[in-house]
Amino acid sequence: MSVARRIQRRDCVVGEDWPDSVPPLLRRVYSARGATDHASARPRLAGLLPPDGLLGLDAATSLLADAIADDRHILVVGDFDCDGATACAVAVRGLRMLGAGRVSHAVPNRMVHGYGLSPALVAELAALQPELLVTVDHGIACHAGIAAAKAHGWQVLVTDHHLPGDALPSADAIVNPNQRGDGFGSKMLAGVGVIFYVLLALRRRLREAGRFGDAGGPDLSTLLDLVAVGTVADLVPLDANNRALVSAGLRRLRAGHGCAGLQALIEVSRRRAATLSAADIGFAVAPRLNAAGRLEDMALGIECLLCDDPTQARELAAVLDGINAERRAVQQQMVGEAEAALTAVPDAATAPRLAHCLFDARWHPGVIGLVASKLKERLHRPVIAFAPSEPGSPLLRGSARSIPGFHIRDALAHVHAMRPGLMDRFGGHAMAAGLSLPQAHFDAFQAAFLEAAGALLTPDLLLDTIGSDGELPVDAFQFDNACALRDGGPWGQGFPEPLFDGEFAVLSWRPVGTQHLKLELAPAGGRPLQAIEFGGWTGTPPGSRIHIAYRLAPDDYRGGDAVQLVVVHRESLD
Repeated sequence: MSVARRIQRRDCVVGEDWPDSVPPLLRRVYSARGATDHASARPRLAGLLPPDGLLGLDAATSLLADAIADDRHILVVGDFDCDGATACAVAVRGLRMLGAGRVSHAVPNRMVHGYGLSPALVAELAALQPELLVTVDHGIACHAGIAAAKAHGWQVLVTDHHLPGDALPSADAIVNPNQRGDGFGSKMLAGVGVIFYVLLALRRRLREAGRFGDAGGPDLSTLLDLVAVGTVADLVPLDANNRALVSAGLRRLRAGHGCAGLQALIEVSRRRAATLSAADIGFAVAPRLNAAGRLEDMALGIECLLCDDPTQARELAAVLDGINAERRAVQQQMVGEAEAALTAVPDAATAPRLAHCLFDARWHPGVIGLVASKLKERLHRPVIAFAPSEPGSPLLRGSARSIPGFHIRDALAHVHAMRPGLMDRFGGHAMAAGLSLPQAHFDAFQAAFLEAAGALLTPDLLLDTIGSDGELPVDAFQFDNACALRDGGPWGQGFPEPLFDGEFAVLSWRPVGTQHLKLELAPAGGRPLQAIEFGGWTGTPPGSRIHIAYRLAPDDYRGGDAVQLVVVHRESLD
């Protein structure tokens, strides 16, 4: 199940408009990502896009301002992933800061309610007697749930970033940068970013109404630690606007000013707050929050994010850490079963499929997204993994992950247009989507999806290209450079982490555990360097000379001024 990969070096022309404080290596990396000066490479909050371009903002802030003035019960409805949980915490904290006296929150349980504001969730929320519902990170596709809420006489404000369908739900106001007619300058906001912008606009409205007197209103930048975590976790492209938000949030977290829940999650994930990076959020902090929504109830994760007592926050973070360990075990088993299923596909050896649909009645619906993601990375093919919505249910939930250039949500829309009725619902983004369908429709859906993949995928998209910032000279393997690269982000989708390539002699190697490979390498004319390739041990020795793509990183294990190469791709030159 290997896939052909190639290393392609990025074009780079370094201009002269850089301050002396930016190391030459970092200037080269920034320039390769289209940044022409320090301001575009490291955008600040002062350069944030103004909220004004967001369609529906006036109606949204009017609803919220009236609710605050009349002391109405505002119920924030979150989602069961990290973006939804952080968005819920931002909304609750922000509304209280802005004077709302009656704010509560709720979140669907994946196994009980399904996705978003469903009629089943609305029926439970009736006991809370809300007057205004505010959805965060969902709602744009929740037509039935919003109709049910309106039937109760509640007002509904939708804040979302997912792509809308042909028709919008019957909410009182909708704020979504991706809805038709929206003029906001960035379509890349995560759900947590959308609600943060709504709060910024609400503060301005209340300020203009004289609500805060001469004080000017609360400092909403204290919420940016949560905005950063949700934005990174949701894998939205880090355009300049998102980088400004994430950078500011990282500065708060590195200074120890994050909320108690996030500080506890950083601690339990064994990361150092002072050097926290976007990668640490994506690989350590966010999975512990997401685990609650995958296997248990995201209410626990939101409780951690809303907790202000450090001792209690540590206790909640420890529980989330335990759930995450369980999630890893479930994921490992499911990935193994999925790989075994792929080897049984009749055409796998002679004519590999362009895409894959996988279903197992024993799989957990909260982990299928991770299975799809792992297989997508290994195969460089779009993958959709399915599981029963609950044990024994005839309804399947699917989680889709895609490759660059193949818009997975549009592919599902293509299937829906060609075969209406196969799916009960679908939604998502270019790289990730979700759907549901009856189990009886699985075979027909799989055939239709493979047909869509055949029509939309081109040969160049099927070749996994690794973008490289080129070769490093032997005098560049320095601790200061490694730290500058680590701290020069935030790196992520659309603004990739620095990656270099080159040829090295293998001085020694040894397996680490059952999966990893530890190496001692030497560039031509350079001193020996330590390297690690996670997941790189396959039972076959690496050879005496190799070409690798790698990251230059501080070696936290050895400490001091040690550096190591983190290998992400290796080719033998023997």
